Amino acid sequence: MKLRSYLLFFSSAAILSSTSFASTLDVSKLRFPVTKTVLSNGLTVLMHVDHSVPTISYQTWFRVGSKYEDPGFTGIAHLFEHMMFKGAKRYSGKEFDQLLQANGITNNAFTTYDYTGYYEDLPSSKLAMVMDIESDRMVNLALTPENLKSEREVVKEERRWRVDNSVTGSMNEVLWSTAYKVHPYKWPVIGWMADIDALTLERCKAFYHTYYSPANAVVTIVGDFDPTMAMELINKYYGDLPKVIVPKRELPSEPMQTASKETSMSKVAQTGYVAMAYHTVRQGESDGYVLDLIANILAEGDSSRLYKRLVYRDQKALGVDASSITPQDPGVFEFSVELKPGVPAKPIIGQIQLELAKLSDEKVNPLELEKAKNQTMKHWVDSLKRIHDKAYSLILNEIVTGNYTNLFDDLEKYEKVTPEDVQRVARKYFTKNNMTALTLIPEAPKTTEREN
Repeated sequence: MKLRSYLLFFSSAAILSSTSFASTLDVSKLRFPVTKTVLSNGLTVLMHVDHSVPTISYQTWFRVGSKYEDPGFTGIAHLFEHMMFKGAKRYSGKEFDQLLQANGITNNAFTTYDYTGYYEDLPSSKLAMVMDIESDRMVNLALTPENLKSEREVVKEERRWRVDNSVTGSMNEVLWSTAYKVHPYKWPVIGWMADIDALTLERCKAFYHTYYSPANAVVTIVGDFDPTMAMELINKYYGDLPKVIVPKRELPSEPMQTASKETSMSKVAQTGYVAMAYHTVRQGESDGYVLDLIANILAEGDSSRLYKRLVYRDQKALGVDASSITPQDPGVFEFSVELKPGVPAKPIIGQIQLELAKLSDEKVNPLELEKAKNQTMKHWVDSLKRIHDKAYSLILNEIVTGNYTNLFDDLEKYEKVTPEDVQRVARKYFTKNNMTALTLIPEAPKTTEREN
């Protein structure tokens, strides 16, 4: 199921056959062996050996994202994604990049509402080097005024690019801050600009020493390695790191929405947009699998219901998207429609509501549901073909659902969804009172007269 992050979900080719995709699979072969170890300091290690290519994906995720921030200090989780590349005790920031590049290692990081992830994809022979680097910055990060100043400016520029100067980025920020009133999902992962400006070195040190520790981290190693040797290296580089008790944080629950919300915004753009959100479920709940299939039925490909209605038949939209976003806490089902120039937004909201009413009033055709299952399940299988993606899926399920083994139950849960389930879930969540709608009114760019 889709999780909120800087990563986008899939767009798979249509499978038109009415034959169940699951019937062509040996599901038992998709349950690959994984070893889970928890060190005395709390570090969780997941390992899966795959000798298909001489590479390893090494990923370290921390159970901290923007929802763990305090009002007035938003953006600090994402700031640390940047700070973690500024060097530590054994390796300076410049040495960090040079060493990885010189040894054929690619790396990156990302921040979400629920977690922050770091990864390296490396030649098999470089495993010890990566562990040395990662264990160093886990507890010995170089937190200096100079590093904070430079990375703060980088983050501010990223915010301008991703949000302030982006139509879709700005809309997403307004949509979520309107839909959520209590839960920390109401503020953006990247943070509010004023809060980013206000972050102090003392605040950063407190955040780092609270959340960056072995007990709050999961390491996943997938690829071509010897598991006995890998555990010896884990104990060498991580075993002596101190155990830090991570304080439990009680987050406010978002109350049930009892009245629809509609808002609008203006921004320089060539076309108008409509965005809608309905509160739904958290990752792992059974209704989430139904919502994934509903998203496919409504907006996946040219044969989807909303595409045929808004883009092909009525020719009112340039594109349409529907996504079931299920983070660790209850998420939303989200729509996004890019309108053709001159098309008013209000009727589009009504047309989407009509399509949702059809799902509530009429059972979906079994062949249409089977097609949605085929596409969704094919994506699931395709997403585990690469070593990097295996590591990502294992650690994602361990962090978000509490157990990596939940990954292996997804196909069966998709396959069990019935037309009655689709109707029930549509009736439950796609109600008028549960809707948040946002329209973007395009503005023409401002021009200045040339002085004579």
